[in-house]
Amino acid sequence: MTAPLIDTVVWGTGNVGRAAIRAVEAHPALRLSGVIVHSPDKVGRDAGDLAGMDRQLGVTASADIDAVLAARPKAVVYAASGEVRPNEAVDDIIKAVQVGAVVVTPSVYPLYDQRNAPAELRDPLLAAVKEGGGSLFVSGVDPGWGNDILPLLVSGVATDIDVLRCQEIFDYTTYDQPDSVRWLVGMGQPMDYSPPMVAPGIPTMVWGGQIRLMARALGAEIEEIRETVARRELEETVTTKLMGDFEKGTQGALRFEVQGIISGEPRIVIEHVTRIHPSCAPDWPMPPTGDGAHRVIIEGNPRIEVSVEAVDENGNRSAGGNATAAGRLVGAIDWLVEAEPGLYDAIDVPLRPAFGKFGG
Repeated sequence: MTAPLIDTVVWGTGNVGRAAIRAVEAHPALRLSGVIVHSPDKVGRDAGDLAGMDRQLGVTASADIDAVLAARPKAVVYAASGEVRPNEAVDDIIKAVQVGAVVVTPSVYPLYDQRNAPAELRDPLLAAVKEGGGSLFVSGVDPGWGNDILPLLVSGVATDIDVLRCQEIFDYTTYDQPDSVRWLVGMGQPMDYSPPMVAPGIPTMVWGGQIRLMARALGAEIEEIRETVARRELEETVTTKLMGDFEKGTQGALRFEVQGIISGEPRIVIEHVTRIHPSCAPDWPMPPTGDGAHRVIIEGNPRIEVSVEAVDENGNRSAGGNATAAGRLVGAIDWLVEAEPGLYDAIDVPLRPAFGKFGG
């Protein structure tokens, strides 16, 4: 007998939420049963319209959180922002777990490595799991599969490893997130501006969990986590299609590392190289083609290098990255529904073949 479809709600219809709607609709085991939005101008619109699809899905967006959750969906893709509202995001997630839903989300960085999350964050979620019987899995692309499942998979064909390095290399021109690009990352700001994204301790808060996850899977012990930061200024003013001008002399490129120290040396490294224009810091690592890529480099025997370039929404690589994050999360839902209620991380949740997803 065919198993019933898993009723799934997508909460938030921004960059990740749009991709999540498309991923749920494509998944053979899931049924899109609801969409939660915040903006009044999105209320009542069809999910297919909000996701940029060429057809209606027959599911209209609602701002009534309680009413949508009262239907007790089996799963919720929580795609609302958690970068600037982490406490509110956790409260939302707890509500969904309390009604028994499996929740998948990229939105709360400390929960990527849920085993080492602070007790004040983890304990209320465990209480919600006990009360409602739901589950939580937090992942994405970077942080996410780009620095957990992918490097660990590649490590399995190495003979020995000196350094395992994960890189995200991106031109932020294609990001439709001006507040994050200008204020969080600091592009276009004076060189004496301190970008919050690389304030001391923040890179470790965001990516340190990925370092610990990889170390645990590789049977290594991290002695400490270190951070390095470098910035470059624009030599000329550049104009972008989505975010306007970035002035000469302001920040045009940012490079940082989060280093897992093993035996006194950086052995597991997550590196980001971001630009607002390819002319800035041309001596820093560049993507193989186009405006962005995720790369894994294993320095060892043999030396291995793997680059992943994803595109979506008319060739946009930022949208491609968001789509892979949604694919990882949505693809885990049916596995999580069958698993015991609880908190899960990327090492717990397998990445499986895309069964039943070839188009007709």
